[in-house]
Amino acid sequence: MNEKALLLITNVHDDLQAIEEIYAALERYQVPDGSVSAEDEDQMIVIAYRLHNLYSAFENIFLNIARTFENQIDESGRWHTQLLSRMRLDLLPLRPSVIDKAAYRALDELLRFRHLFRHAYTVHLDPDRLRLVLQQAQQLRKLYPSQVERFLEFVRQLDS
Repeated sequence: MNEKALLLITNVHDDLQAIEEIYAALERYQVPDGSVSAEDEDQMIVIAYRLHNLYSAFENIFLNIARTFENQIDESGRWHTQLLSRMRLDLLPLRPSVIDKAAYRALDELLRFRHLFRHAYTVHLDPDRLRLVLQQAQQLRKLYPSQVERFLEFVRQLDS
């Protein structure tokens, strides 16, 4: 396996471990029906922070993939959106897509929420919006492992 592929695989595995740790932390705030138990603002802030970190970990995976295969990241103000969109593109023979349309939709919701959380200093968190984003994160949890593993298998096969 070449150095770039090994480094990418190792970095992705580190980020996947962080993602699972974030999901485990989020589980503490769920009630039996799967919704968020966000009655007070402090609890909602913790959930929002975890969701912010969740998207950031996924974005780090995507940045590493883009740097390895596409060798460029557009530094415009929309680069976060462009990066996410790029990950659902099948660019064979360069690389396959990393995520499918359903994972993209969930990640896009997380991205938009992260942007709001980071930049809306005076906005109070909406419990209904927070529940929606957490539901998207829960759906994503079912989708991403097989998709990322399929991509990593492609990377492993590059030197075969």
